[in-house]
Amino acid sequence: MTVSEALGVVRAEETNVLPRFLDLAYPNVERGEGVWLTTVDGRRILDACSGGAMVTCLGYGVRELVEAAAAQAERISYFYNHHFTSEPQERLAERLLEVAAPGMARVRFVSGGSEAVETALQLARLYHVERGETSRWRAITQAQAYHGSTMGTLALTGRRALREPFEPYLAQHLHIPPSTWRFDPTGEAALRALDRALEEAGPENVSAFFCEPVSAAALPAYSPPARFWEGLAERRERYGFLVCFDEVVTGVGRTGRWFAGEATACPPDLVAIAKGLGAGYAAIGAVLVREHVYEAIARGSRRFPLGHTWDGAPLACAVGLAVLEALQREGLVERVRERGPGLREELAAALAGIPIVREVRGHGYLLGVSFVDPRDGESFLPPELRVAARIDRAAFDLGLITLSTQPTRDGYAGDQTLFAPAFVATDDELGEMVARFAEAVRRVAEEVDRELSAAGRLFPSPTGGPS
Repeated sequence: MTVSEALGVVRAEETNVLPRFLDLAYPNVERGEGVWLTTVDGRRILDACSGGAMVTCLGYGVRELVEAAAAQAERISYFYNHHFTSEPQERLAERLLEVAAPGMARVRFVSGGSEAVETALQLARLYHVERGETSRWRAITQAQAYHGSTMGTLALTGRRALREPFEPYLAQHLHIPPSTWRFDPTGEAALRALDRALEEAGPENVSAFFCEPVSAAALPAYSPPARFWEGLAERRERYGFLVCFDEVVTGVGRTGRWFAGEATACPPDLVAIAKGLGAGYAAIGAVLVREHVYEAIARGSRRFPLGHTWDGAPLACAVGLAVLEALQREGLVERVRERGPGLREELAAALAGIPIVREVRGHGYLLGVSFVDPRDGESFLPPELRVAARIDRAAFDLGLITLSTQPTRDGYAGDQTLFAPAFVATDDELGEMVARFAEAVRRVAEEVDRELSAAGRLFPSPTGGPS
């Protein structure tokens, strides 16, 4: 064991792992219980974002999920679904459709969110090919989003910072701006942008519109206004493309509904889910398909041969089934729906009066906080200040895990934080998360105010003159 490991921190030069960020020192986590993590040096940390990626919706150390995995492993953990099916896979598909998505017809299991979205993209294309509309391949998406890290899913995002190194590999899909308070509070501008994209591509060449009904990391807890969903449904009817919802984060209860898309006026044709389905105890995702999409394949080639090694594996499906049963038995989706509005109000109240806080928004246990330049209350903060990263560091110093992002280069959002606790967090634990986060934001806001005041020439005011 290295010195850094003994102290609970691992650095890039001291490990054989290729870390995500080579300049970070990673705390070495040893165990978790409920919504608390413990590092190897004994530090206890409160988790306000469900494993850092909105995954561990049931918290850590859930014995029944561990036992479900162990029991299935003793019977059979894996085989390739080209050859067999299994009781866990069949039961999980049945329960998903019965409990969470009665409007859908079929389920295809995969092993993660990127695979789920990529499979939905492939199914959308195959749907049109099976119907003889072979020119349809282009997708239209919301620019400020994240759909995954494969080349197929990365092409769906319009975020320059993520796309640029891989641009030669990416399909040329089209992207429309988000209708946020800053750019388009009514949704009408987004619909006009959608019309322009359809005209540019040619409606007969458009396969699908992909979006998050409620955004996650790229634009935390944002959802377009009702008019946008109405207009999207109208255009689908007119032009014949499919609507695909990326609910990798929001599916399985995160917004207080089994699926966030239930709240829109545009029922999707395909839905991709993942994170909460395995709750951090197994790698599993799925694509839910409406009857007309399935029927196109059933009446056509009767084949969808593409897939991944772990699709529908018995062990992962057994865990997914145990997750659904726990969510139902304990009424956790209802708990999130009832408790979510109050949590948002508590977070907003705790952050009230902090000049860099512009908006607290949210649905269920998916909340977002956006930060602005305090000198005008609207503009993006100077990216050189790296406010999002500083908020995460300040929170960690207070024993809290948060997830903040700074997509300023994309042009549609600035510094922001995602707040996504596990569904099992007690009221006291939620209150402690809010208090620690507010203190972290307050500390960073005070530093930012001093730095902006002291360095007006380095950071010109948003109006273009000195601050």
